[in-house]
Amino acid sequence: MSSKFVGIAGGSCSGKTTVVHTLVEAFEGSVSTVAFDSYYRDQGHMTLKERALVNYDHPDSLDVELFVNHLRALRDGKTIDTPIYDMSTHTRSPDTQIVAPADLVVLDGILLLAFPEVASLLDLAVFIEASEETRFNRRIPRDVEERGRTAEQSRAQFKETVQPMHAQYVAPSVGQADLVIDGEQNPQLSFTEIASALYSQS
Repeated sequence: MSSKFVGIAGGSCSGKTTVVHTLVEAFEGSVSTVAFDSYYRDQGHMTLKERALVNYDHPDSLDVELFVNHLRALRDGKTIDTPIYDMSTHTRSPDTQIVAPADLVVLDGILLLAFPEVASLLDLAVFIEASEETRFNRRIPRDVEERGRTAEQSRAQFKETVQPMHAQYVAPSVGQADLVIDGEQNPQLSFTEIASALYSQS
């Protein structure tokens, strides 16, 4: 199977997940998705309090070797078992998720383009841009509703680690992108831009 691998990178709450969902719904063909967030290192040996202090916005928090091995396996037409990461407990679940090869494989993560070994496996690298204010305003309700955090914890994390790591690692990775998209525009327009870029490669 000849798959196309599209990577969706950008800051926390820039709109990556929305773009991924739009691609899945609108693409005519089979689609598989892999989230880089699922590849945070296993913290099961640490206490919950210790896990909460880990900087999950730093590149060292990710198991890049496993991620790359899985991407290569998918490119070779093999099915993979991706980790499942529990954001509320800051560690991996004992369960895994099966991901099969597909016509389109969509990957997303804030640091996706910060690793050359990952970027080199992509057919199209996309960076979603959104202002710091937009990302901050989106992140608070997301963290409270989906990740079991308080608004105060979310604000502190954004100020202490999210934005500093964004400036140091995420924002510079835009230089690896083939396509830069406005994270505040209509998602359907984002799909059109990505589809056009993909078709232009054919």
